Amino acid sequence: MTTARPALDPELRELLADMPLMSQLSPEVLAQLRRLPSTPIESLLAHRHVDRREVTVPAKDGAPIPLSVFSPANTDRTTAAPCVYWMHGGGMVMGDRFSQIDIPLEWLDEFGAVVVSVDYRLAPEATGTALVEDCYQGLLWVAEHSAELGIDPTRIVVAGASAGGGLAAGVTLLTRDLGTPAIAAQMLICPMLDHRNTSTSSRQYSGVPGVWTGEMNEFGWRSVLGELADGEVSAYISPAVANDLSGLPTTYVDTGSAEVFRDEDADYATRIWAAGGQAELHIWAGGFHGFDALYPQAHISTTARRTRTAWLARVLPPNSGA
Repeated sequence: MTTARPALDPELRELLADMPLMSQLSPEVLAQLRRLPSTPIESLLAHRHVDRREVTVPAKDGAPIPLSVFSPANTDRTTAAPCVYWMHGGGMVMGDRFSQIDIPLEWLDEFGAVVVSVDYRLAPEATGTALVEDCYQGLLWVAEHSAELGIDPTRIVVAGASAGGGLAAGVTLLTRDLGTPAIAAQMLICPMLDHRNTSTSSRQYSGVPGVWTGEMNEFGWRSVLGELADGEVSAYISPAVANDLSGLPTTYVDTGSAEVFRDEDADYATRIWAAGGQAELHIWAGGFHGFDALYPQAHISTTARRTRTAWLARVLPPNSGA
């Protein structure tokens, strides 16, 4: 039986035609993908006046967690800046702290934000809550060193794309439950939120090659969860299973209509509203998974990016004078 699917945006469809697609991941394919060159961060920084600092903070088990800190150069250090704490995508099994970093660097340009990107450990080498706990430990370091970094601690935004969006949601739940640090907003870009992989959209994008398919999603989640049964999966790993979404900071969720995560992302925003919270949801018609990261020049991509930036401009509180 053929599954009907929303059509791709015509411009995206033309761009995607030249990209080799697959439907499944395996340990062998993952090993090949991990050997591909990482994001050329130097080219992204070449036209920007940015100070870059590399630090390492300890995970709960003592393992090193690299952080990259990007700050606007030649700025007034007496005025504390907002901070974007970035978690990269890659299905929880690949990528590094420079993956999709062009997205938050736009907010460094726009708002003078300090961007901190975390290199959390990847599955299957790290499993369970290790990934989200790595991200949380990095965030704690940022909050504790806010004065040194020139950051306003009342204007920290957690943000991420795909797996990083799911980790951003998990970190936000963790900060709410532990009471620290304060988060002003969370930006969840096509987030990977639900290990169950049973939504209509996950079925629509299974059995067909794509940027991220239902089968690839199953591989990513199994790599993180190992043999954990459904009832043993923490909401910090799979935020969609959280019973309580109250008390969260204002939230932005966006996704495409033509991708695996469409339904779980829409449901997450709906449940935040049901709990009395504030969320903004955008589903970009014809967008596939990660469309604006892969093809930022496409019209739909520039619109999606501009819309996120406009939202941040609305929700970031004024400088507290910290």
